[in-house]
Amino acid sequence: MPLRRFAQAARADHRGIAMSHSHAASIAARIDRLPATATIWTLVLFLSVGGFFEVYDLFQMTYLPPGLIRDGIFHAGSHGVLGMSDQGALGAATFAGLFVGEMFVSRLADRFGRRALFTGALLLYTAASLAMCVQTHALGILVCRFIAGCGIGAELITIGAFLTELVPKAVRGRAFALCFAVGYLAMPVLALVSWLWVPHDPLGMSGWRWVVLLGGSGAVFVWWLQSRLPESPRWLAHTGREAEAEAVLQRLEQAVERESGRPLPAVPTPVAAAAATATAAQRAPSMWDARHRGRTTMLIAFNAFLSIGFFGFSQWLPTLLAAQGASVTKSLWYAFVIAFAYPVSPFVAGLLADRIERKWLIVASAFGVALFGTAFAMSAQAPFVIAFGLLVTLSNTVLASNGTAYQSEVFPTEIRGRALGFVHSIGRLTGIASSFIVALLLERAGVPAVFVLIGGSMLIVMVSIGVFGPRTNNRALDEIADGAGNAAALRGLAEAPTGRVDGRRKLG
Repeated sequence: MPLRRFAQAARADHRGIAMSHSHAASIAARIDRLPATATIWTLVLFLSVGGFFEVYDLFQMTYLPPGLIRDGIFHAGSHGVLGMSDQGALGAATFAGLFVGEMFVSRLADRFGRRALFTGALLLYTAASLAMCVQTHALGILVCRFIAGCGIGAELITIGAFLTELVPKAVRGRAFALCFAVGYLAMPVLALVSWLWVPHDPLGMSGWRWVVLLGGSGAVFVWWLQSRLPESPRWLAHTGREAEAEAVLQRLEQAVERESGRPLPAVPTPVAAAAATATAAQRAPSMWDARHRGRTTMLIAFNAFLSIGFFGFSQWLPTLLAAQGASVTKSLWYAFVIAFAYPVSPFVAGLLADRIERKWLIVASAFGVALFGTAFAMSAQAPFVIAFGLLVTLSNTVLASNGTAYQSEVFPTEIRGRALGFVHSIGRLTGIASSFIVALLLERAGVPAVFVLIGGSMLIVMVSIGVFGPRTNNRALDEIADGAGNAAALRGLAEAPTGRVDGRRKLG
């Protein structure tokens, strides 16, 4: 009898978990069929404001070193506080923080929710940036950058997961493009204030401190943002909080229906509902299970070499310009002009996103980085340096926008936060190494050697995604996570609990 009761209880638990997964699939299907009205884009904009301060803080390592050297806190060359290049150490401290934030802190997004970690991470790196304003020694600067990096890393992962789960599948690419456009508005702002302040002492305080202090103003927006963002209904459903998921989604549906002025589209069949009902209770997804380990390996390679290529240019831009003969003031001015490509580039990505397959946009933009980077390294006159710098930045930003969207799509909701954190963190390790490698190459071999490194890295990025990456455009997240073959076999097997099945609608 005890064994029989145990078996009955086990079957009941199995049915309960299966029903929970079926409900999660229904929630996903209801989100994916929503029209992209003002409410959807407002949520994207709220997340993008957090991204603005993330980008501003992250790229301070590009513009602050001249001011830190001017104040005598940093030293030029390889005679820094740790017996190495202080600029390299600043980059390494930032990447070390990003590694910790993405590898460990981001896991909290799967446990406590996207909204909670979005707010907490924003507060963490804002506080670290404010503390950095009062530092007078290089070691204190590096510690503050490490702590800020922890918050930035967690924030980056959380925004990607949050955005992927809140917007319908048909506009995911454009949503990421808008998020990057708003976020990268920080680049010309940062470049402008650095050009105006870093070489000077406004109101008697070192200009670099004003630059950092301005970034710390992000704390003003933290509570305003978090009070207006709902928790991800997909995450709520997958963690068993079905009533909360239903309440959040109903409010979202009501707002969208009111704005569109017509009834919402019929709910399509949840792609993975049948599989979830049959098997989800028997196994939990993992980065290393048979379905996902190939993608995990692919994205490890992608992130490892993307980090070298992307930050090898963006982190070192003023220094690369100075190495080609520009003065500190001119290099900051050139960097300011080139920085305008950052907020413009995502609009280019937005025109192409959801029209051209995402994996091929990644391949094409990586090729652009290698091609235009080679031309940049060979240029000596200012107009050509700026023109090719703009094109490298354009390609880099389109690559980053589509790469972030792509990675956020290929893992299931249950492990999205920690899986993204893991693969991104690998890129931070190579970022630490590249900070010193680029410094060494600049000192020993000059600018062309740096772009040989960047070009080789972009080649590996192209192969990893172009050869091994799945298609993701306009496909349901569950379909991408489970594989196209499984999803095709499951279509039509499960009915959504709210609304009829629209047999005419193509899923993915």
